[in-house]
Amino acid sequence: MSVKNVYRYLYISIFLFFVFWMTFLDTHSFKIHSELNQEIEKLEEQKKALINIIDHDKRSLQQLSNRDSLEHFARENYGHKKENETIFYLEFEDSLDLKNLK
Repeated sequence: MSVKNVYRYLYISIFLFFVFWMTFLDTHSFKIHSELNQEIEKLEEQKKALINIIDHDKRSLQQLSNRDSLEHFARENYGHKKENETIFYLEFEDSLDLKNLK
């Protein structure tokens, strides 16, 4: 082998080692970058979902800002009533789940 071929193989082996190192072993490797990009996408989706929930809650708070709508909400969802008022809940027979009652 000539000296020229030895240097060529040395350069090729160093280059391949460098490529292997940058691809798999380095802290800035392509594998770690792809994992971080996937995590970023997942977090951005969570952020969008949380922003939608916040917007929904803001709309709900705006609707409940006046006393009438707040009272209406409390009556429907929590069964609140005014003083000297009796509330009757009517259930139809076909709306009952008779399998769970036995």
